[in-house]
Amino acid sequence: MRLSHRFCVPLALLLAGSTGLDGQWVQTNGPYGGTIHCLAASGSNLFSGSHGGGVFRSTNNGAGWTAVNSGLTNARVRALAILGTHLFAGTEGGVFFSSNNGDSWSAVNSGLTETYVLELAVSGANLFAGTNGGGVFLSTDNGDIWKPVNSGLTNTQVWALAASGTRLFAGTAGGVFLSTNNGDSWTAVNSGLTDQYVRALAFSGDNLFAGSSSGVFISVNNGGSWKPVSSGMGKMIVYALAVSGMNLFAGTSGGGIFLSTDNGDSWKSVNSGLTVNTVSALIFSNANLFAGTADGVFLSANTGDSWTPVKSGLTCTAVQSFAVSGADLFAGTYEGAFFSGNNGDNWKSINSGLTNNYIQALAVSDTRLFAGTTGGGVFLSTNNGDSWTAANSGLTNANVNALAVSGTNLFAGTSGGVFLSSNNGDSWKPVNSGLANMIVYALAVSGTNLFAGTYGGGVFLSTNNGDSWTAANSGLTNTNVNALAISGTNLFAGTSGGIFLSTHYGDDWIAVNSGLTATKVRALAFSGTSIFAGTNGGIFLSCNNGGSWTEADSGLIKTDVKALVVLGTRLFAGTYGGGVWRRPLSEMVTAVERMKNPLPGGYALYQNHPNPFNSSTIIEFSMPKRAEVNLSVYDLLGRKTETIIQGELTSGRHRYIWNASGFPSGIYYCRIQIMDYAGTKKLIIIR
Repeated sequence: MRLSHRFCVPLALLLAGSTGLDGQWVQTNGPYGGTIHCLAASGSNLFSGSHGGGVFRSTNNGAGWTAVNSGLTNARVRALAILGTHLFAGTEGGVFFSSNNGDSWSAVNSGLTETYVLELAVSGANLFAGTNGGGVFLSTDNGDIWKPVNSGLTNTQVWALAASGTRLFAGTAGGVFLSTNNGDSWTAVNSGLTDQYVRALAFSGDNLFAGSSSGVFISVNNGGSWKPVSSGMGKMIVYALAVSGMNLFAGTSGGGIFLSTDNGDSWKSVNSGLTVNTVSALIFSNANLFAGTADGVFLSANTGDSWTPVKSGLTCTAVQSFAVSGADLFAGTYEGAFFSGNNGDNWKSINSGLTNNYIQALAVSDTRLFAGTTGGGVFLSTNNGDSWTAANSGLTNANVNALAVSGTNLFAGTSGGVFLSSNNGDSWKPVNSGLANMIVYALAVSGTNLFAGTYGGGVFLSTNNGDSWTAANSGLTNTNVNALAISGTNLFAGTSGGIFLSTHYGDDWIAVNSGLTATKVRALAFSGTSIFAGTNGGIFLSCNNGGSWTEADSGLIKTDVKALVVLGTRLFAGTYGGGVWRRPLSEMVTAVERMKNPLPGGYALYQNHPNPFNSSTIIEFSMPKRAEVNLSVYDLLGRKTETIIQGELTSGRHRYIWNASGFPSGIYYCRIQIMDYAGTKKLIIIR
């Protein structure tokens, strides 16, 4: 099967020095939200640390946020702390320091042998860092030098730190520890602490509170003994604690926020207006209480009686999927569904009736919009997401990873196989006969061919709407398939180990990764003959069916790309922790033939690759003008075994995949004849 020989180039090569405002990736104005792990306040500045979006700053009580990440090379921020005029961020890649309210950052990790930082705490001039497995580290010089302070600390996964006077407490995965000498030595203080997985610590006068995986505990004697105080809360996982006067607040996983006014003897839920139930951070600032949640920041000005979202500018959402309907763009995120009718200039949340907001997949069929969720199955909207209803009858696995439409049929790829609905989601039936791997991450349709990409099982093909499946994995050396895309008879698979191409519906695969420097591929999208790949290291472009890839990342700060879609003249990218980004296709692609590979000055047959090979290899040749071409394969005895091409071709560079699956191991010769030119290359098949 002949591959396309049209070529494209980055527009920068054509318009060098262009200063157009749309000459790189730009972040759209949303979706707002994202997981907030930590909060810190200093004067009129409020800071939030997000999971993937870095640090944001607000100077107006959360009414508007601005990303402040220059120099912050790790955007997964777990902790924030303020020491004098200095701001510190603890990330999954170490500690960073800013002396200008986050406008610029520098890494301060000398001596920090464990850089996965979970917590930061200040005591006098001392800065402490709690890490994920490395214990506690101390810096006395604003992070310039760190030293481990772990003597007696028998559990080194440190989730919480709290200081009061000369006492420093550490909450770990193995209980609470106390140091009275700045961490030089530690003593376990766990008597009565029946749950020793401690994620939060807070002082209220002489009382010390610990938030654990089963509620709150109190100690009135510096950890000498503990008792549970969770009446009215139940055994909630407590992520955060905050104290103001007699008011003690607890942020939980699954239950939102609870308030106690009697030192934990009783609790009541205070969630009015709080649209998300996982709360990771709590802080008081300017008499207001702020909550960092799995969907951005919320504000209460009345001691938790009511909450208001304050997310404008907080574009740190984790975008998993896209769908397009006309000029409308839909985004599925960890915080629900969002809609934009103006190319991302504005977004609105569309979650009414959506009882599960963890959206992995979106699909449009006529006027119907479908959302596949993790744990909640499929939801249907007939009014562009203004309202949703569950559409799960017969769907016995609720973890929906992929959706695909084929005529009147809707397919759902789940963690328990493929399901088919022929009545717009009113009912589902499993269609898994022959599907040897049931964890389905990707679906693609071409005519009567339905492909399923699985985790660990490769690609499967059905030609009868899923009634039966056959494995289509010959040559597919990585079977963790995250994405599938079809153009004509070319099928591309994005895997955890790069991109593979099949030129005839999965019969045979070949790796096409030249120039692809990030090989965990999560998304694929076509625009004409150009294909884009979204990876854990940015976006790549190929205009020769994967023969070579070029980075297309200019301006894309968030490079962990989960989703891609073409809408009109733009490509949109959904990122992990960075929201949605867009860029004009014209800035990246041109269909001008041979621009990247100039017109050859002579005839040439190039060495095939890979070589040796198992079943398929790529053969390339070039010619300066239109001519008759004969390209054939011969065995060692000089007998012709196959004619790959015989006919007239245009000038340029041409690429072909030779499928040798029916040939035995051995040495073969590829010979080309173009007018008076003849060339030969050795081919080696190894089974």
